Amino acid sequence: MTAHIHITGASGSGVTTLGAALAARLGAPQFDVDDFYWMPTVPPFTDKRPVAERLALLGDRLLGDKWVLSGSLVGWGDPLMPRFDLIVFLYTPADVRISRLRAREADRYGAAIEPGGVMHENSRAFLEWADRYDEPHFEGRSLAMHNRWLAAQSAPVLRLDGVSTTAEQVAGVIERLGT
Repeated sequence: MTAHIHITGASGSGVTTLGAALAARLGAPQFDVDDFYWMPTVPPFTDKRPVAERLALLGDRLLGDKWVLSGSLVGWGDPLMPRFDLIVFLYTPADVRISRLRAREADRYGAAIEPGGVMHENSRAFLEWADRYDEPHFEGRSLAMHNRWLAAQSAPVLRLDGVSTTAEQVAGVIERLGT
């Protein structure tokens, strides 16, 4: 069986969690878009890789019979779209997403995100950006942008509830794959 699956959604929607669980279930490698989008920096997530470099690095990894790619390629990853057999879109309400993101930021960075910490401003700006996802006219990554992007894809799109358990989400993808 071949399975080339791209999982996308808003930050905090559970994309990476589902990607890891699905990859484990399929015995496939999982790749996270952030590992290709961002340069390794301290603090992290401050310098973007040039698009051509992202595409080359990611394209070299999306080989083989099975893989799962989690994250968002909207706005730069279109050359990779023909490789997808299925696109999974997770939608999670803002209150749940932001709660998850606050907990993740605290787990990852601890006191560094507190006022006066080296990550405080980056964390605050990230959470404000993520909270705008459902705004219809937000020009950053948004639900409206994702919906337009999904409508233009040739691969089938499976929409899942990001509040469902990871096991339920994996079962939904497996059912869609017919395995």
